[in-house]
Amino acid sequence: MADNGGLVAPPPESCPGTEGENAGKASACAGCPNQKICSSGAAKPVSQDPDIPLITKRLQDVTHKVLVLSGKGGVGKSTFSAQLSYGLAARFKEVGLLDIDICGPSIPK
Repeated sequence: MADNGGLVAPPPESCPGTEGENAGKASACAGCPNQKICSSGAAKPVSQDPDIPLITKRLQDVTHKVLVLSGKGGVGKSTFSAQLSYGLAARFKEVGLLDIDICGPSIPK
């Protein structure tokens, strides 16, 4: 079960955050079951993934990182990413490509 920071319900999409200056005080907080917890400062920070420091350390020497993103499928993100990687590699640049689709693969095996 994921750590929810001591909240009694999942925060709504319009949540300004549980730790900021507006926590529990913004108009988006009206009616939220977590409002009192957030406004009192009692919401504890959600624990961080323990792998984040290791990933950060390993990526510190990577000079440029490019994110190709779209909220819609089938617009050519994988094709563009592959072609960009190929083009950079052709210019003798070191390239690493990570193509992730959390909904399912787009490139056939």
